[in-house]
Amino acid sequence: MMQKQSQWKTSTGFILASAGSAIGLGAMWKFPYMAGIYGGGAFLFMFLLFTLIVGLPLLIMEFAIGKMGRTYTTKIYEKLTNKKWLNIIGWNGNLAVFILYGFYSVIGGWIVIYLAHVFMQILGFEQGPLGHIQFEQVIGNPWITIIGQGVFILLTMIIVMFGVESGLEKASKFMMPLLFIFLIIIVAKSLSLDGAMSGLKFLLQPRTEDISMDGVLFALGQSFFTLSLGTTGMITYASYASKEMTIKTSALSIVLMNILVSVLAGLAIFPAIGAFGYEPTEGPGLLFKVLPQVFDEMAFGTGFYFIFLILFLFAALTSSISLLELNVSNFTKNDNSKRTKVAFIASILVFIISIPATLSFSSLSSIQFAAGTIFDNMDFLVSNILMPLGALGITLVTGYLLDKQALRTYFGPDRFKLFAPWYYLVKFVLPVVIIVVFIVQLI
Repeated sequence: MMQKQSQWKTSTGFILASAGSAIGLGAMWKFPYMAGIYGGGAFLFMFLLFTLIVGLPLLIMEFAIGKMGRTYTTKIYEKLTNKKWLNIIGWNGNLAVFILYGFYSVIGGWIVIYLAHVFMQILGFEQGPLGHIQFEQVIGNPWITIIGQGVFILLTMIIVMFGVESGLEKASKFMMPLLFIFLIIIVAKSLSLDGAMSGLKFLLQPRTEDISMDGVLFALGQSFFTLSLGTTGMITYASYASKEMTIKTSALSIVLMNILVSVLAGLAIFPAIGAFGYEPTEGPGLLFKVLPQVFDEMAFGTGFYFIFLILFLFAALTSSISLLELNVSNFTKNDNSKRTKVAFIASILVFIISIPATLSFSSLSSIQFAAGTIFDNMDFLVSNILMPLGALGITLVTGYLLDKQALRTYFGPDRFKLFAPWYYLVKFVLPVVIIVVFIVQLI
């Protein structure tokens, strides 16, 4: 019989699971691309600065709320403020992660399909170079993409069914160290290539002439969107933490890991691209079109690309686990006896609602409106509307409705007198920052 209330067994498990939630595909392919376009080292500096002065305070804030409330997010705001209507912030987060998981699983499905193709090549059942796998052909096959997506959702569901201690914590303790190990292997291989330095220079050298207002805003948005802030997912994870766990140390560890993975992803990709004279392209194109050609030029390239795909699968899974977990937490009301049933139903629903997003690249590609395809609109709705609104709501509740002394208590030991600047940052500065980013993204 499962225990009623979930709880992390160790601080390490909590930190690795939270880091896994934050470190997703966006951090691994979006950051290198944006750094390459918007000033290299200059973008990196802005990203680091914004992550420390915007992302970190927001993460500490969500952890504090989770530890204070210690319940599911569609109830936590009522519990902390006695204002039932504020639960809308939790429902906003629930909707955000439901839709986010929908289009996230599409990309997860592509990774599964590519892994199958490359594995068949390793076994000798498929012939030809890696570049022979046509990305447009793969995503243009409705049945294969739906099957790939189904496998990805199934993997996520199985892990979540096992619960926090046996599922999330164990999976994160296994996946996150491997993610770092695999990434370092790829970085070492990439940096050893002839001509790698030109790609490295392109990524790291500050190019102030390439800095634009768009680049500044992208760096600002990346600083808190890559940490999964605004979905209340981190609040859920913190609600499972024991009272002894220190939120500042945990938050700082997660932020540093997120920065490290973002930088390592850039170090893995750009030297290889520079070495073989390829142009960096955005998103899926980078992972599924450019990199296969890069790995084709390497000794044992098929094996290395297989490792790279496993790495991306881990990054996708650790994020998707947190997305499903938030819905499970809210609908079980933290009663683990209902976990298996709710995880199954939620997974089926996500699979159904995400089929139109999957087919956006094949049967339904002709349906275009607002931000573009159905897939693009799901992405836009979450990233540009629901997440900023969620982050704004959480910030205003923390700054204006929660007891300052209670926050100070949950903030923990304050040897360096950081509470006051953190509190005033949350209360006065961050709402303005979030509103500015929100408005500019919609323009």
